[in-house]
Amino acid sequence: MWNVELYHSVYKWEGHFLTFIQELEGELTREIKGISSDDRPRAILVGVSQNARNGALSISELQRLANTAGLQVAESVLQTRRHPDGRTYVGKGKLQDILLRSMNQEVDVLIFDDELSPSQLRNIATDTNLKVLDRTQLILDIFAQRAKTREGKLQVELAQLRYRRPRLAMMPTAMSRLTGGIGGRGPGETKLEVNRRRADERLKRIEKQLLKLGRDRDLRRQRRKKVGLPLVSIVGYTNAGKSTLLNKMTRSEVDAEDKLFATLDPTSRRMRFPREREVILTDTVGFIRDLPKELIEAFRSTLEEVVEADLLLHVIDADSEEAEEHIASVEAVLKDLGADKTPTIRVLNKIDQVDVNDWDEVKVHLRGKLCSAHTGEGLEALLLQVQQELFHQKAKAGQKGKSTRKKPRWKKNS
Repeated sequence: MWNVELYHSVYKWEGHFLTFIQELEGELTREIKGISSDDRPRAILVGVSQNARNGALSISELQRLANTAGLQVAESVLQTRRHPDGRTYVGKGKLQDILLRSMNQEVDVLIFDDELSPSQLRNIATDTNLKVLDRTQLILDIFAQRAKTREGKLQVELAQLRYRRPRLAMMPTAMSRLTGGIGGRGPGETKLEVNRRRADERLKRIEKQLLKLGRDRDLRRQRRKKVGLPLVSIVGYTNAGKSTLLNKMTRSEVDAEDKLFATLDPTSRRMRFPREREVILTDTVGFIRDLPKELIEAFRSTLEEVVEADLLLHVIDADSEEAEEHIASVEAVLKDLGADKTPTIRVLNKIDQVDVNDWDEVKVHLRGKLCSAHTGEGLEALLLQVQQELFHQKAKAGQKGKSTRKKPRWKKNS
């Protein structure tokens, strides 16, 4: 009797054990299928920062950049230290830890939240045998995907060549891991193993073509000035809602997506005010923290629209926790371009996502006009201020100058 009961209890235990094993295998199968169903390259994000909060915000932005570029972020690693390691950006032990994580999570790419030196890029690629990208390469790749016009494609290629040229001689093996895919794409790009002489020749050809396109753009700008149409440029941090605002103000249908750098090539539309007054409204490329200097130089002819503008509309995401940092980044770029003295209206966009009770506080804190490009809230007040800045104040200044000008003594009796 005892043997029969023991047999039944063992049989029951074996049944439970088999059920547990089957459930575990099913869960693992579902996880594997979940990983394999997304065929995007998997990446680990790596950052170094003294301040944990600033580092977390920066890594969060890097994750959005990675998603925009078409990568699947598996994990983020943030190391707190005063300065990045001169050899491998993070310490040797941390790099080994990242390598183990990459193997466990089937990661193909490491993305670093900074611009790596050629030696750092070479050392990390050698130690990990993974594709290594830095923040600059990631942004350049997004621009390469977004460029549609001939000028835009040439500008992106110029920026890529300027970034890669100093790295051609130092890191042939590391750069070979970057060919193709994220970080290795570009319109008409030269191969990474090309020698420096051929790269220089290509650089000169692109610069000449962009110079010609810049002269054509300048002629169009001069014709517009002769007609007397004021130019208003929309500037701001990427994904602040610039294209949506352009569409709302001009009733256009410019492509506007909830992505970083959704607009790359500048778009201009006419906007009519009462009394048959018209202005040219231009949507420009979005700015970002530490925008690569290669991009600023390559897009300088395009960004001249900002320099030549009579008025700037600085669009700010009022719902962002980093609004102040975004404002500082945009103003730094404007200063580099020489447009920091241009009259500017701050447009506090996306107030439809902000609690109504906080509107007054946001307005005082960020010093701008409350507006929602999505719902149209505050748009009428913004248009009135634009009209006043462009026409009324200029007319008032002209009348004032005319009234204070003294008539020459020799003309008094004529």
